[in-house]
Amino acid sequence: MSIQIDWLAFTPISLIGGLLLGTSTVILLLGIGRIAGISGIVSSVLKPKNIEMWQVLFIAGLIISPLLYSLVRPLPDIEITTSLPLLIGAGLLVGFGTRLGSGCTSGHGICGNARLSPRSMAATVTFMLFGALTVYVGRHVLGIF
Repeated sequence: MSIQIDWLAFTPISLIGGLLLGTSTVILLLGIGRIAGISGIVSSVLKPKNIEMWQVLFIAGLIISPLLYSLVRPLPDIEITTSLPLLIGAGLLVGFGTRLGSGCTSGHGICGNARLSPRSMAATVTFMLFGALTVYVGRHVLGIF
């Protein structure tokens, strides 16, 4: 089984999205000295003793941005073919890994690596290795996805 990359899916919109993501993380870091790690931001909002307005606005932006995008272009169709128990298990494992690694892929992979953090570099390599291993085992050994 070979995997085909749809090179036509990489559009100027993809580039703009990456530039906006990079710009927003730099503004957040230089502006108020905070890291744009989604798990940390969501965790802080769910523990409502010290919620800061920027955290609420950041999450609101994540929710609102696809809605604004849909006003200009149609959102892509999403088809989930995996079973619900597998999705729940995967979500729990991601949450566990996020707590174990003291951050998520956005915090370590985007922000931490940009700051040349050794801990973030190690975490990102670990994310990538275990992601590849999971796909290989799931697809080629167990045949579940």
